Order: sequence, then structure tokens, then C-alpha cells
Amino acid sequence: MDRSLYVAMNGAKQTLLAQTANANNLANTQTTGFKSDFEQFRSMPAFGPGYPARVYAMTERPGSDFSSGTLQTTGRDLDVAIDGHGWIAVTGKDGSEAYTRAGDLRITPEGFLQNGAGLSILGESGKPIVIPPAQKMEIGSDGTITIVPQGTNPTNAAVVDRIKLVNPDIDNLEKRADGLMHPKQGGALPADANVSLVQGSLESSNVNAVSAMVEMIELARNFELQTKVMKNVDDNAGVTAKLMQMA
Repeated sequence: MDRSLYVAMNGAKQTLLAQTANANNLANTQTTGFKSDFEQFRSMPAFGPGYPARVYAMTERPGSDFSSGTLQTTGRDLDVAIDGHGWIAVTGKDGSEAYTRAGDLRITPEGFLQNGAGLSILGESGKPIVIPPAQKMEIGSDGTITIVPQGTNPTNAAVVDRIKLVNPDIDNLEKRADGLMHPKQGGALPADANVSLVQGSLESSNVNAVSAMVEMIELARNFELQTKVMKNVDDNAGVTAKLMQMA
């Protein structure tokens, strides 16, 4: 009896964890460049003294969906999207170099080029890009940033920097708790000149909202089933206790 209660309890707990991951995907259906997370269940024996007769369920995230989202034309000069494969280098929350597909760029009052999440965009040197005061700015398909400085003739264009674009093997990337991609081996990746940008566009999230909703319903039903099993085990335990008292 204790075995069935343990299995049902563990199944309910792991279902809640899977629901959390699915809810996070659903919450980011409108997040620029977001990559959805996979989740799966697998059996895991409980090892300890004696024979491992107890087997519990374990939820794990085997990886992320690296498929591209759809390109949405915005017409905004500071919006860029990766054309095909590749990633934009940014400074992560911990100060290390990380990678994203979110190209909703903006310029801070201090001149730093950042995306909508407030992450600094890195140049080819690996340092944050700083944009001088300019009356016009363009981002080329290769990531080259060209400006027309304030107070100068429109024909006096100057190259400021070039956005660092990388294109590693996706098997060498992992999505961490900060929502950014990092190399599994650590460190920074080299720039790839073959990655190109589309100015005036953004890449949407690759989350399928309908599939996420269906999975949410399935997980909710699974959780309900586990709780019913736990209640039945409790009821049986109560009946057994009464029979023992009568004996």
C-alpha cells in the first residue's frame, strides 16, 4: 500500500514540475526570439539498502526547440532578425557572453546598444557596443552599424562597430536559467561572417500556443488522476485500520 501512495505522490509532484515548464512556454508565446523548452518523464529506480523495488517518475528537460520563429516586419530601423541560422552575442546577467535571437534593439541614454531585455549587444571585439550621438543609424545585413553623426552632412557616414554574430553547432549550446544560450564547454564563441541580419524585422517566439494549451490540459488531467489514486490509498488504509480494530 505504501508503494502505491509513494508512486502516486511522486507522479503528482513531477507532473507539477512539467506543468511549470509548459506554463513558462505558454507565457512566452509573444516573447521575441524565445525558444521553447522540452520536458519529458522517465522512470528512475530508488536505490538504497536492499533491492531497488521502488520506481519513481522524474521530469527532465532534455533540451530546447531551436527551430526558427516567423519573421514579422516592423519597419523599425533598430529591429533586426537573424536570417536563417545564427545568434546575436550579448552580455548575460552574470557578465559572461551569451547568445539570443531577440533583436528588438534600443539605445540607452548613455549610448549603449541593448535589446528589449536590457542586455548589451556585443561588437566583434567582444565588448558592448556604444553608439555616438547620431541623426541616422543603419544596421547592415552583416551586422555593420553605420551612423551619420549629429551636426554633419548626411553623406558623412561612419562605421561604428559590427554586431557579433555566431553560428555554432546547436548540439554545443544549452539554455540556462537566464533564458540565454551558452556554450556547453563555456567561454566565448568566434564570430561567423556568414550569419546575416534582416533590418526592420523581428523573429517571433517558436512556441505553438495551441499545442501548449493541449499539453496543459493533459498534464492537469494527469495530476487529477494521481491525486485520486492518493485518496483511494488513504481510504483503503482507513478501512484496513478499522478491520484491524475489529479483529
